[in-house]
Amino acid sequence: MSTTDSHPGPPGGPRGTIGPSPASRSEATIDAMKPDQIPSADTSPLDERQCLRLLAATRVGRVVYTVGALPAVLPTRYRLDADGSVLLSAAAGSELVRAVSGALVAFEAGEVSESDGSGWSVTVLGRADVTEARTPHEPAGLRRPGQVCIRIHAELVTGRLLPNAGAGRP
Repeated sequence: MSTTDSHPGPPGGPRGTIGPSPASRSEATIDAMKPDQIPSADTSPLDERQCLRLLAATRVGRVVYTVGALPAVLPTRYRLDADGSVLLSAAAGSELVRAVSGALVAFEAGEVSESDGSGWSVTVLGRADVTEARTPHEPAGLRRPGQVCIRIHAELVTGRLLPNAGAGRP
């Protein structure tokens, strides 16, 4: 008898998995939805032009990637390139660089007002390239010695506006 026979694992899937098995999930998944079909209470969508304008106006966001098949989120400073790519820097050989090179990643930036809860959130999905050599279009000051440039190509850009938290409520 193997250990998996004597210990069937957690409900919803075999030992070592998180959440329900693929067979028990609903047919409707986020993978099958377009970004404007994902339900989101009290928000309104932004078009790509608005998203890029907002991304260009701020400098801190979060890169989302996987390590050992688990999600990881890292806050980072960034710049938006003229083609809409997100540029950030990291130490050469770091976990981030190893994880994102050639991978599909997400990047999110946003702002929320402390006073009224209004704000915005923009997400960029795309492949990440890592380059050691400086490029002619790389913004000055993007990286320090020993760092590489990570470019996230903007393949899908979506965003949402968050209204004033008190708007439309009694």
